[in-house]
Amino acid sequence: MLKILLVDDEALERKAIGKMIQKGMEGVEVIGEAPNGRRAVELAVELKPDIIFMDIKMPGMDGVQAVKEIKKLGPVIKFIMVSAFNTFEYAKEVMQQGVKEYILKPSRKQDILEALGRVAAEIQEERKQKEEQQSLRENLNRAVSIAQKEWVSSRIINQVQDITFEEWGQLLGVEITTGYIMLFSLHSKGQKEFTITEKQKWYTWLKEALHLVVKKQEFMIGPLIESQVPVLFLWKKTNEKLLFKSLSQYVIESILSLYQKESFHAELRIGVGHPYNHAYELNKSYHEAVMALNHLMKTPNQKYLIGVKQTDTQEKSTFASEILEMEKKLLEAVRQGDVNKVLFLFDSFITKHQSSLKIEASVVKKSFDELFILISRMLHDLGVNVERTPVVNQLEEVAVMLETGKAHLISIVQSVQQWRTNHAKGMLQKAKDYIESNYAESITLESVAEYVELSPFYFSKLFKDRFGMTFIDYLTDIRIKEAKTLMEDPTKSLKEICYSIGYKDPNYFSRVFKKLAGSSPSEFRKAVIKE
Repeated sequence: MLKILLVDDEALERKAIGKMIQKGMEGVEVIGEAPNGRRAVELAVELKPDIIFMDIKMPGMDGVQAVKEIKKLGPVIKFIMVSAFNTFEYAKEVMQQGVKEYILKPSRKQDILEALGRVAAEIQEERKQKEEQQSLRENLNRAVSIAQKEWVSSRIINQVQDITFEEWGQLLGVEITTGYIMLFSLHSKGQKEFTITEKQKWYTWLKEALHLVVKKQEFMIGPLIESQVPVLFLWKKTNEKLLFKSLSQYVIESILSLYQKESFHAELRIGVGHPYNHAYELNKSYHEAVMALNHLMKTPNQKYLIGVKQTDTQEKSTFASEILEMEKKLLEAVRQGDVNKVLFLFDSFITKHQSSLKIEASVVKKSFDELFILISRMLHDLGVNVERTPVVNQLEEVAVMLETGKAHLISIVQSVQQWRTNHAKGMLQKAKDYIESNYAESITLESVAEYVELSPFYFSKLFKDRFGMTFIDYLTDIRIKEAKTLMEDPTKSLKEICYSIGYKDPNYFSRVFKKLAGSSPSEFRKAVIKE
């Protein structure tokens, strides 16, 4: 319902216009009348009308001045000017205020209703655009949030290298050339395991606390796996080590201070990796953050540690880099469910540890734990449920420790194979059916992934592996095929066909159609009709 305010120094004129409006148009309501410009300003503030019929010549504050004052208070209000003076100067002055409608007295009913109809249509269109923009912003924010979480996960396991710091900077509107990982870990004070509800409550709190504390840096929050949350901090390039540590320390101490006011009945520990200048190096920062947390286990009174690098000897450094590369290949083999490749790579993993006699058992255990944490993260995103990471005693011999892991890894691969054969196959078919039934709607990769309960990142990978094309290519192919069929009906306009298959922009539809079909929609239709 559109609200209308009538402003005229003649009461009979106000009554006459009000009667014409109420009887001649639906969806509008006259909510008030004013005899002069000053009272019009007061009622505009009080009643918040959508449209004001404004007389120009009135005693005291005239209509032009009233429009200027009301524009300052409510710029979205629309005006229809009414005057007995058919002069260019009056029209020019109100047009400068953005007023488009100007009616001469005595006013004809047709003129009033036509002017009102045009303004009402303009308001409705503006509201529609505002709603679409709001929806677009919400969808964009949601998509960016999902993308950030998936990207942090992929950076940790070093799976993809298709988005750089520069590209994220363009998306976020800031310059970004450096990043590092801060790993937040929740530790029970006793033997009690955290419930899913407790973990989710802490995860929600952590996200809110980070948004409250972090002001000078961009950051992306990763997924909650078990009781750990990786957070990627992005910032402008700097070589000043002290600046990195001071900023990290400020964030950590602020978070810990806020945490003390909560009642989670658990200890919060934070490990921080070093900053790196390339996205593909972020997994190094993650491993450094993990090492920092491991070091904190030996010092219970210390809550955080910034920047622990494995630089004791060249041998350890080489060993770590080789193990890192093995982990990367092993994770991909597990994801593919390739048991032969997994066994070969894990044998290499075992051989490498057994041949490194100078590597302490504690270092081996860290490597062992990190591997299965990474696998756990990947499987969580993939939607595969497996048993918890095997528990090993640090005093066990390396060979025994790694053989235990091998047996557990084989069971994981078997679970992945079964999931890919049954669950994933069914999910992908379900996704395909959903796309074919809803291609005319505004569906996205994220919405389809959510429908089949898969991570968008892995849904995208699995979909391409299974069907040989990306999700967007498949959706586009379906839409264009349907467009070709509809073009055989000469009663349907190209614009109507465009909207009916899920496109909102006819120009964009035309470009996509020409790219796939080799000719424009109009050219294609002419050829079809000729045949």
